[in-house]
Amino acid sequence: MAKATTLPGEGQILVNIDDLSMMKNIKQAISQLKGVGKIVMPRRKRLSRYEQAMLDVKEGRVYEYDSVDDFFKEMGL
Repeated sequence: MAKATTLPGEGQILVNIDDLSMMKNIKQAISQLKGVGKIVMPRRKRLSRYEQAMLDVKEGRVYEYDSVDDFFKEMGL
């Protein structure tokens, strides 16, 4: 005896995109496919200034100077 299975009425596909500049084009291309309903793009969480500063430290985007005078020399002031 054969058993029939039914497909769900709605499915999802999760796509990770490396080049965020292509996001709009990819969204347009997917929306033109037959059977595509709604496309939802999650919003990225905005980091607080403190969280951004901690991320800068973690990723090495900081500069150290021996004195304020050295800093001003580096800035050309």
